[in-house]
Amino acid sequence: MPVKGDMVLVEALLALAAAGGGAVVQAAGTDAWSALRGGVARVLGRGDAAREQGELERLDRTQAVLEAASEDEVERVRAAQAAVWQSRLELLLEELPEGERRQVVAELQALIEQAGTAGGGSSVHNDFSGSTFEKSAVQGSGTQHNTFN
Repeated sequence: MPVKGDMVLVEALLALAAAGGGAVVQAAGTDAWSALRGGVARVLGRGDAAREQGELERLDRTQAVLEAASEDEVERVRAAQAAVWQSRLELLLEELPEGERRQVVAELQALIEQAGTAGGGSSVHNDFSGSTFEKSAVQGSGTQHNTFN
């Protein structure tokens, strides 16, 4: 049975992978794409040039799929592509030894942050005090920070 610290680590890695998958989708077609594309390929390639080239090709297919999506299907396609990249990043983080994992985590965090900045992502901050939510959603674009008091 995993201890609490391990569960927190797993949740943090899953959140990072989700953010990475989202960053890939958000950056496609923007000024941030080139840097994110190369960085994600390097991270997933782990120093293997052929593997890195394969990742670049996958990323290019992702961009093409996103660009080809009709207005009716764009949200579904974006969600599906984000999930694909989230899964790829989760597998990588799961397989790495601890020392390498720390390095990859730092690289991914930097890529995600850089993509948000270069892509013109905005930051949204919401504070909720004594609020109840029923059949409602809080949405924002870019980085969102929610505080529940």
